[in-house]
Amino acid sequence: MKKKEKIFILGILVFALILWCLMTWLRPRGYGSIRIQADGNDYGTYSLSEDQIISIGSTNVCEIKDGKAFMSESTCPDHLCMKQRSIDDSGGLIVCLPNRITIEGEKSTASSQGSSGIDAVTW
Repeated sequence: MKKKEKIFILGILVFALILWCLMTWLRPRGYGSIRIQADGNDYGTYSLSEDQIISIGSTNVCEIKDGKAFMSESTCPDHLCMKQRSIDDSGGLIVCLPNRITIEGEKSTASSQGSSGIDAVTW
């Protein structure tokens, strides 16, 4: 490769990195919420904006910290629910099958304000 081609490719990579950083840092942060269900019944809805520890019956503990929810304790034998990814303002799901507990993330209203409400199904 010639020197000009290397400079051109490097310039494109630097420009892409700057755009990625700006999009990450300037993204509006609206906190969503989580909905917890135990044995198919609603256990409660909690905001991700407030750090808290939620005891779910005598089997599980869900922790909300820095806008992310995760399962911090569980009595199930394999602890797969504790290994699942955290739920943040973009949504997500944590399931503990042995204890029949689901934690569902609900997207924040700040990230969905730009949508027109029309999609391929309803339009």
